[in-house]
Amino acid sequence: MKNLALENLSVTELVNHFTTLALEQYQAELRDDIASYNRLYDKIVLIRDALKERPGDQRRALVPLLGHPNPQVRLKAALYTLAVEPKAARQILQDISDRNEYPQAAYARETLAAIERGDSRLT
Repeated sequence: MKNLALENLSVTELVNHFTTLALEQYQAELRDDIASYNRLYDKIVLIRDALKERPGDQRRALVPLLGHPNPQVRLKAALYTLAVEPKAARQILQDISDRNEYPQAAYARETLAAIERGDSRLT
């Protein structure tokens, strides 16, 4: 996926692509296909960055995904909206943790602990 291609997509198209990739990542994790999971991670990060670079930081467009039925989509949306919607993002991380939605719950707990420590790499 080239950045140039992402630059030509609308915010809505980026969010839709983000959702699709997160769902594929969920399936890769279920299959224990780490290589695919990691490749999908890289693509999701490119979309996050493309949204962040848009005027007004369009990562807020991911907020509706906080209500998605899939825990991986919710997790990724929460992680990437922490800087722009911290209260809502933290609540979703807490919800994933409280529901013990594994393996996402473990990552949600790690992220919440990092927030408590003041880890600045979360933006």
